[in-house]
Amino acid sequence: MNRQRFLKTLGFGTAASLTGSWLLTGCNTHDMSNMDMTPGGENMGPAITEVPFTTPLRFPETITASGQLTASSVTEAILPGKSVRMLSYRQGALGPTIRVTNGSDVTLRFNNQLTEESNIHWHGLLVPAEMDGHPTQLVQAGGSFTYAFRINQAANMAWYHPHPHEKTAKQAFMGLAGMILIETPDERALNLPSGTFELPLLIQDKRLDGAGSPVYNPTMDDVMIGYMGETVTVNGIAGAFHPVSTRTYRLRIVNGSNGRIYNLALSNKAPFQVIGTDGGLLAAPETVTALLLSPGERTDLLVDFSKVPVGTDVYLTSETFTGASSQGGQAFNILKFSVNKAESDPFRMPVSLSTVTPLSTASAVKTRQFDIGISAEGMDGMSGMKGMHTIGGKTYLASRIDESVKLGDTEIWEFDNSKGDEPHPMHLHGTFFQVISRVGGRNTLYANEKGPKDTVLVMPGERVRIIAQFKTPGTFVFHCHNLEHEDDGMMLNFRVS
Repeated sequence: MNRQRFLKTLGFGTAASLTGSWLLTGCNTHDMSNMDMTPGGENMGPAITEVPFTTPLRFPETITASGQLTASSVTEAILPGKSVRMLSYRQGALGPTIRVTNGSDVTLRFNNQLTEESNIHWHGLLVPAEMDGHPTQLVQAGGSFTYAFRINQAANMAWYHPHPHEKTAKQAFMGLAGMILIETPDERALNLPSGTFELPLLIQDKRLDGAGSPVYNPTMDDVMIGYMGETVTVNGIAGAFHPVSTRTYRLRIVNGSNGRIYNLALSNKAPFQVIGTDGGLLAAPETVTALLLSPGERTDLLVDFSKVPVGTDVYLTSETFTGASSQGGQAFNILKFSVNKAESDPFRMPVSLSTVTPLSTASAVKTRQFDIGISAEGMDGMSGMKGMHTIGGKTYLASRIDESVKLGDTEIWEFDNSKGDEPHPMHLHGTFFQVISRVGGRNTLYANEKGPKDTVLVMPGERVRIIAQFKTPGTFVFHCHNLEHEDDGMMLNFRVS
Protein backbone atom coordinates (compact mmCIF):
# COMPACT_ATOMS: atom_id res chain seq x y z
CA MET A 1 0.00 0.00 0.00
CA ASN A 2 1.04 3.63 -0.40
CA ARG A 3 2.54 4.75 2.90
CA GLN A 4 1.83 8.46 2.55
CA ARG A 5 -1.83 7.85 1.74
CA PHE A 6 -2.09 5.43 4.64
CA LEU A 7 -0.82 8.11 7.04
CA LYS A 8 -3.37 10.58 5.68
CA THR A 9 -6.09 8.00 6.23
CA LEU A 10 -5.06 7.80 9.89
CA GLY A 11 -5.58 11.57 10.10
CA PHE A 12 -1.93 12.56 10.37
CA GLY A 13 -2.03 14.73 7.27
CA THR A 14 0.66 15.41 4.71
CA ALA A 15 3.23 16.38 7.32
CA ALA A 16 3.07 12.89 8.73
CA SER A 17 5.26 11.66 5.90
CA LEU A 18 8.15 13.37 7.69
CA THR A 19 7.57 11.68 11.04
CA GLY A 20 5.37 8.74 10.18
CA SER A 21 7.62 6.10 11.73
CA TRP A 22 7.66 7.93 15.07
CA LEU A 23 3.89 8.42 15.07
CA LEU A 24 3.23 4.77 14.35
CA THR A 25 5.64 3.35 16.87
CA GLY A 26 5.94 5.96 19.59
CA CYS A 27 3.60 4.08 21.95
CA ASN A 28 5.28 0.73 21.42
CA THR A 29 7.98 -0.40 23.81
CA HIS A 30 9.85 -2.52 21.23
CA ASP A 31 13.46 -1.48 20.75
CA MET A 32 13.57 0.50 17.51
CA SER A 33 17.13 1.80 17.95
CA ASN A 34 18.42 -0.25 15.03
CA MET A 35 15.90 1.12 12.53
CA ASP A 36 16.41 3.86 9.96
CA MET A 37 14.21 6.79 10.98
CA THR A 38 15.64 9.27 8.47
CA PRO A 39 13.25 12.24 8.09
CA GLY A 40 11.43 12.03 4.82
CA GLY A 41 12.49 8.42 4.31
CA GLU A 42 10.95 5.02 4.84
CA ASN A 43 11.61 2.75 7.78
CA MET A 44 14.40 0.58 6.41
CA GLY A 45 14.01 -2.10 9.06
CA PRO A 46 16.86 -3.27 11.28
CA ALA A 47 20.32 -3.12 9.74
CA ILE A 48 22.07 -6.48 9.46
CA THR A 49 24.72 -7.07 12.13
CA GLU A 50 27.16 -9.79 11.10
CA VAL A 51 28.52 -12.21 13.68
CA PRO A 52 31.87 -13.99 13.16
CA PHE A 53 31.56 -16.82 10.63
CA THR A 54 32.99 -19.46 12.92
CA THR A 55 30.12 -21.93 13.42
CA PRO A 56 30.02 -25.03 11.20
CA LEU A 57 26.96 -25.09 8.98
CA ARG A 58 24.44 -27.69 10.13
CA PHE A 59 22.02 -29.59 7.95
CA PRO A 60 18.68 -30.81 9.29
CA GLU A 61 18.19 -34.56 9.43
CA THR A 62 16.76 -36.14 6.28
CA ILE A 63 13.60 -38.26 6.27
CA THR A 64 11.73 -39.88 3.41
CA ALA A 65 8.05 -40.45 2.74
CA SER A 66 6.80 -41.19 6.24
CA GLY A 67 7.34 -40.01 9.79
CA GLN A 68 6.26 -37.59 12.49
CA LEU A 69 6.39 -33.80 12.49
CA THR A 70 5.72 -32.38 15.95
CA ALA A 71 5.40 -28.62 16.42
CA SER A 72 6.80 -27.85 19.86
CA SER A 73 9.18 -25.68 21.83
CA VAL A 74 12.82 -26.84 21.76
CA THR A 75 16.18 -25.62 23.01
CA GLU A 76 18.60 -24.62 20.28
CA ALA A 77 21.44 -22.15 19.65
CA ILE A 78 21.10 -19.54 16.90
CA LEU A 79 24.17 -17.66 18.13
CA PRO A 80 27.26 -19.57 19.33
CA GLY A 81 27.04 -20.60 22.98
CA LYS A 82 23.53 -19.24 23.55
CA SER A 83 20.93 -22.00 23.85
CA VAL A 84 17.44 -20.51 23.67
CA ARG A 85 13.83 -21.60 23.34
CA MET A 86 12.31 -21.59 19.88
CA LEU A 87 9.84 -23.64 17.83
CA SER A 88 10.67 -26.66 15.69
CA TYR A 89 9.08 -29.67 14.02
CA ARG A 90 11.76 -31.87 15.62
CA GLN A 91 14.78 -31.32 17.81
CA GLY A 92 16.89 -28.79 15.96
CA ALA A 93 16.60 -25.33 14.48
CA LEU A 94 14.43 -26.46 11.54
CA GLY A 95 12.18 -29.33 10.64
CA PRO A 96 13.73 -32.32 8.87
CA THR A 97 14.47 -32.16 5.15
CA ILE A 98 12.05 -34.46 3.34
CA ARG A 99 13.64 -36.16 0.32
CA VAL A 100 11.28 -38.20 -1.85
CA THR A 101 11.09 -39.57 -5.39
CA ASN A 102 8.28 -38.65 -7.73
CA GLY A 103 5.54 -41.25 -7.48
CA SER A 104 6.08 -41.81 -3.75
CA ASP A 105 3.16 -41.98 -1.34
CA VAL A 106 3.82 -39.57 1.51
CA THR A 107 2.35 -40.11 4.98
CA LEU A 108 3.36 -37.60 7.62
CA ARG A 109 1.71 -37.35 11.03
CA PHE A 110 1.53 -33.78 12.32
CA ASN A 111 1.31 -33.39 16.09
CA ASN A 112 0.49 -29.92 17.38
CA GLN A 113 2.06 -29.44 20.80
CA LEU A 114 1.78 -25.65 20.63
CA THR A 115 -0.64 -23.69 22.80
CA GLU A 116 -2.53 -22.51 19.72
CA GLU A 117 -3.88 -23.87 16.45
CA SER A 118 -1.55 -24.59 13.57
CA ASN A 119 -1.23 -26.68 10.39
CA ILE A 120 1.28 -27.36 7.60
CA HIS A 121 1.26 -25.91 4.09
CA TRP A 122 3.33 -27.82 1.52
CA HIS A 123 4.68 -24.87 -0.41
CA GLY A 124 5.65 -26.11 -3.88
CA LEU A 125 3.92 -29.50 -3.76
CA LEU A 126 0.93 -30.26 -5.97
CA VAL A 127 -1.30 -31.96 -3.42
CA PRO A 128 -5.08 -32.39 -3.09
CA ALA A 129 -6.87 -29.33 -1.71
CA GLU A 130 -7.75 -31.10 1.53
CA MET A 131 -4.02 -31.69 2.17
CA ASP A 132 -2.76 -28.24 1.17
CA GLY A 133 -2.81 -26.59 4.59
CA HIS A 134 -5.52 -24.03 3.78
CA PRO A 135 -5.99 -21.49 6.60
CA THR A 136 -9.27 -23.19 7.56
CA GLN A 137 -7.70 -26.66 7.78
CA LEU A 138 -6.47 -26.25 11.34
CA VAL A 139 -5.15 -28.66 13.93
CA GLN A 140 -6.06 -27.50 17.40
CA ALA A 141 -3.56 -27.32 20.27
CA GLY A 142 -2.86 -30.86 21.43
CA GLY A 143 -4.37 -32.36 18.27
CA SER A 144 -2.95 -34.39 15.38
CA PHE A 145 -3.58 -34.84 11.67
CA THR A 146 -2.09 -37.18 9.07
CA TYR A 147 -1.10 -35.60 5.77
CA ALA A 148 -1.25 -38.28 3.06
CA PHE A 149 -0.72 -37.68 -0.64
CA ARG A 150 1.13 -38.99 -3.69
CA ILE A 151 3.93 -37.00 -5.28
CA ASN A 152 3.20 -36.39 -8.95
CA GLN A 153 5.37 -33.59 -10.31
CA ALA A 154 8.74 -32.67 -11.76
CA ALA A 155 11.89 -32.57 -9.65
CA ASN A 156 12.02 -29.42 -7.54
CA MET A 157 12.77 -27.95 -4.16
CA ALA A 158 9.73 -27.15 -2.04
CA TRP A 159 9.35 -26.27 1.62
CA TYR A 160 6.80 -26.47 4.40
CA HIS A 161 5.59 -24.06 7.05
CA PRO A 162 2.44 -23.20 9.07
CA HIS A 163 -0.55 -21.41 7.53
CA PRO A 164 -3.04 -20.46 10.27
CA HIS A 165 -4.41 -17.01 9.43
CA GLU A 166 -2.98 -14.22 11.62
CA LYS A 167 -0.52 -16.67 13.20
CA THR A 168 1.56 -17.73 10.18
CA ALA A 169 4.19 -15.02 10.52
CA LYS A 170 4.86 -15.63 14.21
CA GLN A 171 5.01 -19.43 13.97
CA ALA A 172 7.27 -19.42 10.91
CA PHE A 173 9.54 -16.76 12.39
CA MET A 174 9.90 -18.70 15.63
CA GLY A 175 11.23 -21.73 13.74
CA LEU A 176 8.50 -23.78 12.06
CA ALA A 177 9.85 -24.43 8.57
CA GLY A 178 11.58 -27.20 6.65
CA MET A 179 12.77 -28.17 3.17
CA ILE A 180 11.50 -30.75 0.67
CA LEU A 181 13.48 -32.24 -2.24
CA ILE A 182 11.62 -34.05 -5.02
CA GLU A 183 13.78 -36.28 -7.22
CA THR A 184 13.09 -37.89 -10.61
CA PRO A 185 15.04 -40.29 -12.86
CA ASP A 186 15.41 -37.55 -15.49
CA GLU A 187 17.03 -35.21 -12.99
CA ARG A 188 19.38 -37.95 -11.72
CA ALA A 189 20.48 -38.65 -15.30
CA LEU A 190 21.92 -35.12 -15.49
CA ASN A 191 24.57 -36.13 -12.92
CA LEU A 192 24.27 -32.84 -11.07
CA PRO A 193 26.37 -32.44 -7.91
CA SER A 194 24.92 -34.67 -5.20
CA GLY A 195 25.69 -36.08 -1.78
CA THR A 196 28.10 -33.80 0.08
CA PHE A 197 28.22 -31.53 -2.99
CA GLU A 198 24.50 -30.69 -2.79
CA LEU A 199 23.69 -28.10 -0.11
CA PRO A 200 20.06 -27.42 0.91
CA LEU A 201 20.06 -23.92 2.43
CA LEU A 202 17.15 -22.15 4.11
CA ILE A 203 17.91 -18.46 4.68
CA GLN A 204 16.06 -16.44 7.31
CA ASP A 205 16.67 -13.25 9.21
CA LYS A 206 15.94 -13.13 12.94
CA ARG A 207 15.36 -10.39 15.46
CA LEU A 208 17.09 -11.53 18.65
CA ASP A 209 17.15 -10.22 22.19
CA GLY A 210 20.27 -9.89 24.34
CA ALA A 211 20.12 -13.57 25.28
CA GLY A 212 20.03 -14.65 21.64
CA SER A 213 16.34 -15.60 21.70
CA PRO A 214 14.11 -14.87 18.71
CA VAL A 215 11.63 -12.11 19.48
CA TYR A 216 8.39 -11.61 17.55
CA ASN A 217 6.77 -8.34 18.57
CA PRO A 218 5.78 -6.47 15.39
CA THR A 219 5.17 -2.75 15.45
CA MET A 220 2.90 -0.99 13.00
CA ASP A 221 5.94 -0.28 10.82
CA ASP A 222 6.75 -4.01 10.84
CA VAL A 223 3.26 -4.80 9.62
CA MET A 224 3.69 -2.19 6.92
CA ILE A 225 7.02 -3.44 5.55
CA GLY A 226 7.40 -6.95 6.96
CA TYR A 227 9.14 -8.19 10.09
CA MET A 228 12.89 -8.04 9.49
CA GLY A 229 15.72 -8.92 11.83
CA GLU A 230 19.33 -7.89 12.34
CA THR A 231 20.74 -11.44 12.26
CA VAL A 232 20.85 -13.62 9.14
CA THR A 233 20.75 -17.39 9.63
CA VAL A 234 21.32 -20.32 7.31
CA ASN A 235 19.66 -23.56 8.37
CA GLY A 236 18.97 -21.88 11.71
CA ILE A 237 22.56 -20.81 12.40
CA ALA A 238 24.07 -17.31 12.41
CA GLY A 239 27.66 -16.86 11.27
CA ALA A 240 27.88 -20.26 9.58
CA PHE A 241 30.78 -21.52 7.48
CA HIS A 242 31.13 -24.61 5.30
CA PRO A 243 34.34 -26.21 3.93
CA VAL A 244 34.37 -26.84 0.17
CA SER A 245 36.73 -28.37 -2.37
CA THR A 246 37.82 -26.93 -5.70
CA ARG A 247 34.83 -28.25 -7.59
CA THR A 248 31.19 -27.43 -8.42
CA TYR A 249 28.52 -27.42 -5.73
CA ARG A 250 24.75 -27.36 -6.04
CA LEU A 251 23.09 -24.82 -3.74
CA ARG A 252 19.36 -25.43 -3.17
CA ILE A 253 18.18 -22.16 -1.60
CA VAL A 254 14.89 -21.20 0.06
CA ASN A 255 14.15 -17.64 1.14
CA GLY A 256 12.29 -18.48 4.35
CA SER A 257 12.31 -14.94 5.74
CA ASN A 258 9.11 -13.16 6.72
CA GLY A 259 9.77 -10.04 4.67
CA ARG A 260 13.42 -9.67 3.69
CA ILE A 261 14.54 -9.91 0.04
CA TYR A 262 18.08 -11.13 -0.74
CA ASN A 263 20.15 -10.12 -3.76
CA LEU A 264 22.33 -13.24 -3.85
CA ALA A 265 25.89 -13.00 -5.15
CA LEU A 266 29.42 -14.24 -4.41
CA SER A 267 31.99 -12.09 -2.64
CA ASN A 268 34.63 -12.81 -5.32
CA LYS A 269 32.19 -11.47 -7.96
CA ALA A 270 32.33 -14.79 -9.83
CA PRO A 271 29.39 -15.74 -12.05
CA PHE A 272 27.24 -18.73 -11.15
CA GLN A 273 24.58 -20.74 -12.96
CA VAL A 274 20.86 -20.75 -12.24
CA ILE A 275 19.50 -24.18 -13.13
CA GLY A 276 16.12 -24.21 -11.40
CA THR A 277 13.40 -22.23 -9.73
CA ASP A 278 10.30 -22.85 -7.58
CA GLY A 279 8.72 -25.53 -9.72
CA GLY A 280 11.74 -27.31 -11.17
CA LEU A 281 14.62 -27.13 -13.58
CA LEU A 282 15.02 -24.50 -16.27
CA ALA A 283 15.32 -25.51 -19.91
CA ALA A 284 19.03 -24.60 -19.83
CA PRO A 285 21.47 -23.03 -17.36
CA GLU A 286 21.44 -19.24 -17.04
CA THR A 287 24.67 -17.47 -16.04
CA VAL A 288 24.31 -14.52 -13.65
CA THR A 289 26.37 -12.60 -11.11
CA ALA A 290 23.42 -11.73 -8.84
CA LEU A 291 19.90 -13.01 -8.25
CA LEU A 292 17.05 -11.38 -6.36
CA LEU A 293 15.12 -13.84 -4.17
CA SER A 294 11.98 -12.78 -2.30
CA PRO A 295 10.21 -14.55 0.59
CA GLY A 296 8.77 -17.90 -0.50
CA GLU A 297 10.90 -18.18 -3.64
CA ARG A 298 13.48 -20.90 -4.22
CA THR A 299 16.44 -21.13 -6.52
CA ASP A 300 18.74 -23.94 -7.66
CA LEU A 301 22.32 -22.78 -8.27
CA LEU A 302 25.62 -24.24 -9.42
CA VAL A 303 28.71 -22.57 -7.93
CA ASP A 304 32.15 -23.45 -9.29
CA PHE A 305 35.02 -23.19 -6.78
CA SER A 306 37.54 -24.87 -9.09
CA LYS A 307 39.48 -21.65 -9.78
CA VAL A 308 39.53 -20.49 -6.16
CA PRO A 309 42.93 -21.00 -4.44
CA VAL A 310 42.96 -23.35 -1.49
CA GLY A 311 42.93 -21.33 1.73
CA THR A 312 40.57 -18.71 0.33
CA ASP A 313 37.19 -17.77 1.79
CA VAL A 314 34.27 -16.96 -0.50
CA TYR A 315 31.04 -15.60 0.93
CA LEU A 316 27.48 -15.98 -0.25
CA THR A 317 26.37 -12.36 0.04
CA SER A 318 23.36 -10.16 -0.40
CA GLU A 319 24.22 -7.10 -2.48
CA THR A 320 22.39 -3.80 -2.52
CA PHE A 321 19.40 -3.37 -4.80
CA THR A 322 16.92 -0.66 -5.72
CA GLY A 323 13.16 -0.57 -6.08
CA ALA A 324 12.13 -1.32 -2.48
CA SER A 325 12.41 1.75 -0.26
CA SER A 326 12.08 -0.36 2.90
CA GLN A 327 15.17 -2.51 2.20
CA GLY A 328 18.03 -3.14 -0.21
CA GLY A 329 20.35 -0.35 0.91
CA GLN A 330 22.81 -2.60 2.72
CA ALA A 331 25.17 -5.33 1.49
CA PHE A 332 26.04 -8.13 3.90
CA ASN A 333 27.49 -11.63 4.09
CA ILE A 334 25.22 -14.65 4.56
CA LEU A 335 27.42 -17.77 4.57
CA LYS A 336 31.18 -18.39 4.36
CA PHE A 337 32.64 -21.08 2.10
CA SER A 338 36.19 -22.02 3.11
CA VAL A 339 38.05 -23.61 0.20
CA ASN A 340 40.27 -26.12 2.00
CA LYS A 341 40.96 -28.95 -0.45
CA ALA A 342 42.14 -29.28 -4.05
CA GLU A 343 40.11 -31.87 -5.90
CA SER A 344 39.51 -32.78 -9.53
CA ASP A 345 35.95 -32.22 -10.63
CA PRO A 346 34.24 -34.72 -12.95
CA PHE A 347 31.14 -32.55 -13.34
CA ARG A 348 30.29 -31.19 -16.79
CA MET A 349 27.58 -28.58 -17.22
CA PRO A 350 24.62 -29.98 -19.18
CA VAL A 351 23.65 -28.04 -22.29
CA SER A 352 19.97 -28.66 -21.58
CA LEU A 353 18.26 -29.47 -18.30
CA SER A 354 14.59 -30.11 -18.97
CA THR A 355 11.73 -29.33 -21.31
CA VAL A 356 9.80 -26.22 -20.34
CA THR A 357 6.77 -25.94 -22.60
CA PRO A 358 5.38 -22.40 -22.61
CA LEU A 359 1.67 -22.07 -21.93
CA SER A 360 0.13 -20.28 -24.89
CA THR A 361 -1.53 -16.98 -24.06
CA ALA A 362 -3.98 -17.79 -26.86
CA SER A 363 -5.20 -20.73 -24.76
CA ALA A 364 -6.14 -18.49 -21.82
CA VAL A 365 -9.91 -18.29 -21.44
CA LYS A 366 -9.86 -15.43 -18.94
CA THR A 367 -7.65 -12.61 -17.68
CA ARG A 368 -7.99 -11.49 -14.06
CA GLN A 369 -6.50 -8.25 -12.79
CA PHE A 370 -5.63 -7.64 -9.16
CA ASP A 371 -4.66 -4.26 -7.74
CA ILE A 372 -2.11 -4.93 -4.99
CA GLY A 373 -0.79 -1.39 -4.71
CA ILE A 374 -3.38 0.84 -3.09
CA SER A 375 -7.04 0.51 -2.29
CA ALA A 376 -9.35 3.15 -0.88
CA GLU A 377 -11.89 0.45 0.01
CA GLY A 378 -9.32 -1.48 2.00
CA MET A 379 -8.22 1.60 3.91
CA ASP A 380 -11.75 2.79 4.59
CA GLY A 381 -12.60 -0.64 6.01
CA MET A 382 -9.63 -0.90 8.36
CA SER A 383 -10.47 -1.86 11.91
CA GLY A 384 -8.07 -1.91 14.82
CA MET A 385 -5.17 -0.94 12.52
CA LYS A 386 -5.70 -4.09 10.45
CA GLY A 387 -6.27 -4.49 6.74
CA MET A 388 -3.57 -2.14 5.47
CA HIS A 389 -2.72 -4.60 2.68
CA THR A 390 -5.37 -5.71 0.23
CA ILE A 391 -5.88 -7.53 -3.04
CA GLY A 392 -8.37 -5.78 -5.26
CA GLY A 393 -9.63 -3.79 -2.28
CA LYS A 394 -10.44 -6.90 -0.22
CA THR A 395 -8.89 -8.53 2.81
CA TYR A 396 -9.14 -12.19 3.70
CA LEU A 397 -12.44 -13.71 4.77
CA ALA A 398 -12.32 -17.48 5.20
CA SER A 399 -15.97 -18.05 4.30
CA ARG A 400 -15.89 -16.05 1.06
CA ILE A 401 -14.91 -17.42 -2.36
CA ASP A 402 -13.31 -14.51 -4.15
CA GLU A 403 -12.52 -16.10 -7.52
CA SER A 404 -14.05 -19.12 -9.26
CA VAL A 405 -11.97 -21.01 -11.83
CA LYS A 406 -13.12 -23.82 -14.10
CA LEU A 407 -11.15 -27.03 -13.65
CA GLY A 408 -8.65 -27.47 -16.49
CA ASP A 409 -8.82 -23.86 -17.67
CA THR A 410 -5.77 -21.78 -18.47
CA GLU A 411 -5.93 -18.19 -17.24
CA ILE A 412 -3.79 -15.06 -17.17
CA TRP A 413 -3.54 -13.23 -13.85
CA GLU A 414 -2.09 -9.74 -13.56
CA PHE A 415 -0.78 -8.30 -10.29
CA ASP A 416 -0.72 -4.51 -10.49
CA ASN A 417 1.57 -2.75 -8.02
CA SER A 418 1.98 0.35 -10.17
CA LYS A 419 0.47 2.59 -7.46
CA GLY A 420 2.19 0.93 -4.51
CA ASP A 421 5.47 1.56 -2.74
CA GLU A 422 6.07 -1.84 -1.15
CA PRO A 423 7.29 -5.09 -2.76
CA HIS A 424 4.86 -8.01 -2.80
CA PRO A 425 5.95 -11.61 -3.52
CA MET A 426 2.67 -13.09 -4.79
CA HIS A 427 2.12 -16.81 -4.17
CA LEU A 428 -0.53 -19.15 -5.64
CA HIS A 429 -1.43 -22.41 -3.94
CA GLY A 430 -2.47 -25.48 -5.91
CA THR A 431 -0.62 -24.84 -9.16
CA PHE A 432 2.57 -23.66 -10.80
CA PHE A 433 2.56 -20.78 -13.26
CA GLN A 434 4.79 -19.15 -15.83
CA VAL A 435 5.71 -15.47 -15.78
CA ILE A 436 4.71 -13.76 -19.02
CA SER A 437 5.81 -10.17 -18.56
CA ARG A 438 6.81 -7.39 -16.19
CA VAL A 439 5.93 -3.81 -17.13
CA GLY A 440 7.30 -0.84 -15.19
CA GLY A 441 9.91 -0.89 -12.44
CA ARG A 442 12.58 -3.43 -13.41
CA ASN A 443 10.72 -3.96 -16.70
CA THR A 444 12.20 -7.37 -17.52
CA LEU A 445 12.12 -11.06 -16.61
CA TYR A 446 15.00 -12.69 -14.78
CA ALA A 447 16.81 -16.03 -14.87
CA ASN A 448 14.78 -17.57 -12.04
CA GLU A 449 11.54 -16.52 -13.75
CA LYS A 450 12.10 -18.62 -16.88
CA GLY A 451 10.74 -21.86 -15.42
CA PRO A 452 7.71 -23.02 -13.44
CA LYS A 453 6.96 -20.72 -10.50
CA ASP A 454 4.58 -20.51 -7.55
CA THR A 455 5.81 -17.15 -6.18
CA VAL A 456 6.71 -14.01 -8.12
CA LEU A 457 8.10 -10.72 -6.87
CA VAL A 458 6.11 -7.63 -7.84
CA MET A 459 8.12 -4.52 -6.99
CA PRO A 460 6.60 -1.03 -6.59
CA GLY A 461 5.69 0.44 -9.94
CA GLU A 462 5.38 -2.97 -11.62
CA ARG A 463 2.61 -4.94 -13.28
CA VAL A 464 3.41 -8.64 -13.59
CA ARG A 465 1.40 -11.06 -15.71
CA ILE A 466 1.44 -14.81 -15.13
CA ILE A 467 -0.27 -17.73 -16.86
CA ALA A 468 -1.42 -20.95 -15.19
CA GLN A 469 -3.47 -24.04 -15.91
CA PHE A 470 -5.64 -25.09 -12.97
CA LYS A 471 -5.64 -28.88 -12.80
CA THR A 472 -6.45 -29.53 -9.13
CA PRO A 473 -10.03 -29.12 -7.85
CA GLY A 474 -10.83 -27.51 -4.53
CA THR A 475 -10.47 -24.28 -2.58
CA PHE A 476 -7.04 -22.67 -2.38
CA VAL A 477 -5.63 -19.27 -1.45
CA PHE A 478 -3.34 -16.80 -3.15
CA HIS A 479 -1.55 -14.15 -1.16
CA CYS A 480 1.47 -11.98 -0.59
CA HIS A 481 4.28 -14.07 0.91
CA ASN A 482 5.49 -11.18 3.01
CA LEU A 483 4.06 -12.96 6.04
CA GLU A 484 3.04 -9.79 7.89
CA HIS A 485 1.12 -8.67 4.80
CA GLU A 486 -0.50 -12.11 4.57
CA ASP A 487 -1.55 -12.12 8.22
CA ASP A 488 -2.81 -8.57 7.79
CA GLY A 489 -5.31 -9.89 5.24
CA MET A 490 -3.52 -9.70 1.88
CA MET A 491 -4.94 -13.07 0.86
CA LEU A 492 -8.00 -14.30 -1.05
CA ASN A 493 -9.71 -17.64 -1.70
CA PHE A 494 -10.14 -19.14 -5.15
CA ARG A 495 -12.12 -22.27 -5.97
CA VAL A 496 -11.34 -24.61 -8.86
CA SER A 497 -14.30 -26.74 -9.97
